[in-house]
Parts: sequence; structure tokens; C-alpha cells
Amino acid sequence: MITAIVTMPPYAPYIDEVLKHPIVSGIRLNTVMPVKKSDTLSDLVSRLHDMSERRGKRLYIDLKCRQLRVKTYGVPPFTEIELTHNISVNTPTKAYFHDGRESATVLSAEGNRLIMLEGPKSVVGPGESINILDPSLIVDGYFTEKDEGYIAAGLKAGCHRYMLSFVEQQEDIDLLREKDHDARPIAKIESQKGLEFVRRAYDWKARLMAARGDLYVELQKPHEIITAEEDILRKDKHAIVASRIFPSLSDSLEPSCEDINGVDNLLRMGYRTLMLGDDICQERDSCISALNLLEALAARYEKHSKILPVSLYS
Repeated sequence: MITAIVTMPPYAPYIDEVLKHPIVSGIRLNTVMPVKKSDTLSDLVSRLHDMSERRGKRLYIDLKCRQLRVKTYGVPPFTEIELTHNISVNTPTKAYFHDGRESATVLSAEGNRLIMLEGPKSVVGPGESINILDPSLIVDGYFTEKDEGYIAAGLKAGCHRYMLSFVEQQEDIDLLREKDHDARPIAKIESQKGLEFVRRAYDWKARLMAARGDLYVELQKPHEIITAEEDILRKDKHAIVASRIFPSLSDSLEPSCEDINGVDNLLRMGYRTLMLGDDICQERDSCISALNLLEALAARYEKHSKILPVSLYS
């Protein structure tokens, strides 16, 4: 059965409509989203968890972990970017912004401050991710302070399903289970180090996710994304594939030919759960359009599966 997980803005008025959609198996709470001052994290998680449970669906709490994100606004022209983690890395090196569409040179890394030689040319704001591909990169710590708050909120609400960003070693999973013994983690593979760990050893009993938003940027060559998707699925036949799904719907409700063929390829590859990202789920019409389109492609696949190429990994 082909299903979808939907990234939901926490206060979207169409959450229940999404939860009622027949192809939806659950919703993802992206914890980078702002929370009302009148809400505690426990209030928010409890409300979304209860809404999901009433519809027989699941809530997944997406923790940011060692993912590098911007802490404060950087407005061009500027030469300093503050991060959510302290890091060390050999410099000068390149940093990538806006899903890899922009890059700039890091002249020096000082704790959680990047001193930039130039750019980037556009504004970067709190919560935006940064990718540094240099293999010398070391990120200090794993869970952020906000992650810790959401784990506590999940425990209080009885919600034990988490997505862990940038999983790269067994200890990343173990740290979560030390805090929540009933945790049911999904390990998001988003870096070259994470991919190498999956290929080398997969025995941590966590469901895998090919988290292609960052993973695509982090790979050495763009076309390696296909092999990465295949390797993750080979290690876990129940793996989820996420991000860069129907991105054309964020600009128009008419999907592109490339988007349709891309999802069809993922289904033929053997993926059965697809997660829709922030880009198309911020608005009701693009979100529902994506779900309807995925449902149609899933129905076509299931109808014609006997004549379509057999998955290498089923």
C-alpha cells in the first residue's frame, strides 16, 4: 500500500482535511516552525497527536539534531552567520544555502560563528539550513535545546514517533532511546557520512528515510542521488523517501512532467511511503493537489504493477 506523510504547519486550518485524506498515514511536525506564546510545546504536541489519533493516523516529531541551521538573520551585505551549533572545520571552505542554489566561502569558523569571505547574496534567516560538505566538519553535540523540549513534550503527550535529522552513527539512535525508552525513531539519512554508515552497517532497528532535501546537496555528484536512494531502500524495504516531491506545485497547481515521472520512478524503485515537504504543504491548495496527484499515481501503479518492471528491492 502506498501512503503519504505530510509536513504540516502547526496552526494550518486544513490539518483535519489532510488527516482525512485516504492516502495519508500521518503528519510531520517540523520543529523549526514558530510556536505561539500562548502555547507550550506540550500543548502543541498533545493537540496534534490527539487530532492524528482521532483519524487513525500518526504524528511524527521531526528533531533537528546536528543539522546546521541559521540562528539569527543575516542580511546582505554581511560577513557573519550565527549557527545553532558550535562547529570546527578546515577553512577556507564552501557553505551552501537555499537547497544548494547559493554558495559562499567560509573564511573562519569560530564556535557557532561563520566569518564569511563573501555573501551569500540573499537574506538567510532563522531556521534555514546550511550545508558544509568538507569532510573535516565536526558538529558539537546532537540534540538542540529545542529538541530536548520536544522530546519531553512527546513523553508527556504519549507520542513516541520521532524523525532524527542527520543520523550518522549508532549513538544518535541510542541517545534518543536513553531519553524515551518507547521511542520509535526514523533515521533521516542526509549526509555523505550518514550514507556511508548505512552502507557499512544497518542494525540499529530504526526505519530509514532518504531525506533528499539535504542529501542531494551533500552528495559529491548530483547523479549519485539515484544510487543513494537505491542503497537506502536495499537496507530497509520499508524506507521512506522525502523532499523534492512535486516541487512544481509550489509555483502552480499544474504539476510538471518531470515531477510526475520522478514520483513514478520512486514507486517503481520500491518506495511505498513518500513524505511531502514544507515547500508544497504551506498552503492548502498545493498540499491537497499533491495528495490527489500521488493518490492517482499510486492507483495507476497498483493497477498496472503486474506489467511494470519489478522492483529490485521487493
